[in-house]
Amino acid sequence: MNLSAQAGNLTMKQLRVALVNPPLTGHKLRGTGVYTDRLYDVLKICKEVDVGLVDSKDNLGSFDLVHYPYFDPFFLTLPLFKNKPTVVTVHDLIPFRFPDQFQRGIKGEVKWQIQKTSLTSVQAVITDSESSKKDIVKYANYPSDRIYVVYLGAGEEFKPAKSDTDFAETRKKLALPEKYLLYVGDINYNKNIEGLLMVYKEILKAIPDIHLVLVGSGFVNPSPQLAIINNLICSLGLAGRVKKYSNLKTKELVSVYNLAEVYLQLSFAEGFGLPVLEAMSCAVPVVVADNTSLKEIVGSAAVLVDPYSTENIIKGIMSILADKNERKRFILAGLKRAKDFSWEKCAEETVEVYKKVLSS
Repeated sequence: MNLSAQAGNLTMKQLRVALVNPPLTGHKLRGTGVYTDRLYDVLKICKEVDVGLVDSKDNLGSFDLVHYPYFDPFFLTLPLFKNKPTVVTVHDLIPFRFPDQFQRGIKGEVKWQIQKTSLTSVQAVITDSESSKKDIVKYANYPSDRIYVVYLGAGEEFKPAKSDTDFAETRKKLALPEKYLLYVGDINYNKNIEGLLMVYKEILKAIPDIHLVLVGSGFVNPSPQLAIINNLICSLGLAGRVKKYSNLKTKELVSVYNLAEVYLQLSFAEGFGLPVLEAMSCAVPVVVADNTSLKEIVGSAAVLVDPYSTENIIKGIMSILADKNERKRFILAGLKRAKDFSWEKCAEETVEVYKKVLSS
């Protein structure tokens, strides 16, 4: 049976989709795992789809379509041979933007060539932003007309506090500072954590009682990158001023967002920037780098800065910290902008991609 005939039959019944679990532990813990879990939860209540969460080695014979919600260019995460119509989500290809910082070696290059070859045989690619779409065309040479941009969303639990006492318990439990700047995410080169620390050092000169809170497993689990970060914290005299957290429960993370003075995302490049959306949803004013997906996601609802200019970043942060009217304006703009994104919308648009694949 050809795919057109198969799609005709699918109008009579639910589309059976296999959503394949991320095979790598790191994927499960980071944004890819959040994406997979959120998408699965929403697809489960979609009347048009009967979705199953499977492992890569499971039998896929009963499914109409297979969706791999992840793609790693330097690990063999996709099968070369596919027996079912296949959709792959490629969140970003940022390592190719900074080859000197993400050196892949001979083995990595071989795996990339295999992964790229495997990607050519999938019927559609989903990605998180127009910025990532351009990178996929450029670096993977995948056809632009088969790449669909589907934005992510912040969970409904990410919302403003109803009162000042809502998050008192979390503040006490985590010993959160009274006043702090916030960053949530990884510590890869593109995140510009060293630049963030340099900026914070200068902000302290104007606001001595403000702290910096960093949230993410990378700030706790030993690694060469963390060693560099810790050494910089010490050399800048910031020990005791920077607080690091990992493995926060969702309720705790919502509290940490709500209690922040400003959320900072000073990345050199991003594929989406989910924490930015979560921060805006929690009524936190946001300062982000004026590049890639970040400016695409925030629009005019955040302060845009040059991630390579300490002076420009400081000016952007201070514009919010020193001006209550500006702070309020960006909070309201962020809340409004965040409403344009949701996991329900993400699921609906993903299902539309499934339909296009099976009707082509």
